[in-house]
Amino acid sequence: MKVIEFVTVSAVAVILASCSVLPKAGPNATDVVGMSGSGVDQRYEFFDIDKPLIDALRHQRRGSLFSQFGDYRRSSESTIGVGDTVSVTIWEAPGGVLFAPSAMTVASNSSSLGGGGNHSSTLPDQVVGRDGTINVPFTDRIKVEGLTTRAVETAIKKSLQGKTSDPQVAVNVARSLSSAVTVNGEVNSAARIPISVRGDRLLDVIANAGGLRVPVNETDVQLTRGTKVARVPMLRVTGDPRENIYVRPNDVLTLVRAPRKFLVLGATGANAEVPFDSDGVTLAVALSKAGGLLDHRADPAGVFIFRYEPPNIVNALRSDSALAASGVTVPVVYRLNLLDPSSLFAAQQFSIYDRDVIYVSSAPLTDVQKVANVVGQFSGFAIQGALLAAK
Repeated sequence: MKVIEFVTVSAVAVILASCSVLPKAGPNATDVVGMSGSGVDQRYEFFDIDKPLIDALRHQRRGSLFSQFGDYRRSSESTIGVGDTVSVTIWEAPGGVLFAPSAMTVASNSSSLGGGGNHSSTLPDQVVGRDGTINVPFTDRIKVEGLTTRAVETAIKKSLQGKTSDPQVAVNVARSLSSAVTVNGEVNSAARIPISVRGDRLLDVIANAGGLRVPVNETDVQLTRGTKVARVPMLRVTGDPRENIYVRPNDVLTLVRAPRKFLVLGATGANAEVPFDSDGVTLAVALSKAGGLLDHRADPAGVFIFRYEPPNIVNALRSDSALAASGVTVPVVYRLNLLDPSSLFAAQQFSIYDRDVIYVSSAPLTDVQKVANVVGQFSGFAIQGALLAAK
């Protein structure tokens, strides 16, 4: 009897001690919910995943070239700039002698501008100097920087008035450096690409650079325009026409390889870093990739997504958020309660993003089972020891 009393007291002591020292894979659901805090002690924002929340998230943009740069129009007609290569052709009416056949490159054209007797001369290509001018024989240097080709044609024609018979002028930019976009990074042919007269979008200049040399779902697009820099996944540009914005002269477009992954931890079939192998991954897909929840360990009411959200998204979900007021990314925890059958629909609509951490907490009964195992082992050893001592 004394042996049993001894074992009972000892077992109670072990139970009390085990409650604080049992090994765990992470916090339980109560800890995650309770530690969000409030006021000055608030650690993160906490939201339950339901249809209203999913609808609110769907209308929020997570980083956007369209919203950052805001200009959806084609670029204005390109102008000539320093470093551009310019070609000038001048026609003279019959009787003109300034640009008669000479050492210059001559392109005879007796059928144009009134028939025989006309001739045209194409000046050697010129690079616009730092002073923004080009040289045209028999005139002062012509200012071309910041002007369209039509404006330069008018300026040259005006400068030749009275010096030759009814001059006609055509100006062409043979090579443009000032109205070009720099494309580099994960493309097949990094280059400065001139913007066409019709206007070019992001995907146009990427194609002109030889296209991507890495998978689309592992690439980010970074656009630098002046002092503004924005970066979005390539999938957003290909999947949303609004993100395929028009480029502007001197934009710098960098394609960055950025394999997208999320982490799965806790009571799932596999704790692992999982790559995105498709255009989009929902929570339902993510859990299946991790082998689902473990029946004997998982708390179905404790499926959590840990994520850093932009302040604008947090403000849309909770307008009085103190954490969002700081203006920096906000730590947010979302919870899915799989005990509610409708949560399975929510899981199919809740999107997982790069670097999300999915954590499935252990069920409270798991700790009880661990304690029972410890107590059972201890009781067995204690009884054996007591019986040996009583002999």
